Amino acid sequence: MSQPDLQPRLDFALSAYSAAKAFILNYYQQADLEVENKRDSSPVTAADRGAEQLLRAEITKHFPGDGVLGEEFGDAPGTNGFRWILDPIDGTKSFIHGVPLFGTLIGLEYERQCVLGVCGFPALDELLYGAKGSGAWWSKGAAAPKRAQVSKVSQLSDAMFCCTTIEGWNRIGRRDAFDQLLSRAKLSRGWGDCYGHALVATGRADVMVDAGLNPWDGAALLPIIEEAGGHFVDWKGQPTVYGGNGVSVNPHLKDEVMAILRAPGA
Repeated sequence: MSQPDLQPRLDFALSAYSAAKAFILNYYQQADLEVENKRDSSPVTAADRGAEQLLRAEITKHFPGDGVLGEEFGDAPGTNGFRWILDPIDGTKSFIHGVPLFGTLIGLEYERQCVLGVCGFPALDELLYGAKGSGAWWSKGAAAPKRAQVSKVSQLSDAMFCCTTIEGWNRIGRRDAFDQLLSRAKLSRGWGDCYGHALVATGRADVMVDAGLNPWDGAALLPIIEEAGGHFVDWKGQPTVYGGNGVSVNPHLKDEVMAILRAPGA
């Protein structure tokens, strides 16, 4: 597969993120925010739906041949091999509770390979982005972007391990793996959803594990983590967002972490 020119779409994604950020912040920490439950019992708000509609409209306007897959409004096939994968608010539960660790994820596939990602945190004014072959970049506020790089920690006993919820591990019957990571890591924190992965990409944490992951949760993160020098893989060690779970980890810890996550008898 030849590598397409990603810069025009990266420039677009950064601009689209800024528009979505402004929209989302209009709803953040508002006392009258209405919350609905979807069929899977996960919450959704007007901010989630409106931000995705905004992003979809911008994509259709600027890249009408590109497909779109979003958490809230499903799949719209494209005609040219490109598909945007959107999670307007990753961490809706944090958003609802006024916690600033929710993010907006804009990922791009080309021929089913994740090639570009934008991961922004509207309430923190923090932004990560990356494209294949162009590195990963991190900016805070009005400061100039700097290279994002994973840590060089080489032993789990010296590492920070992040996760989202304990319930997810219980649900899939892998509390054993959670307990092993908890006991073997130097420090463990529940800085979950995309924020945990962003911490790995910027060297502030060393491993982030999701027991449950949808494509829109990971599509923006995979190219960012890889361009930052790390690995974004499923629990089988494959670099995919379609495995149902996910791990962000620096290269020194990958084998140790994957040995723990490997299902008994695998």
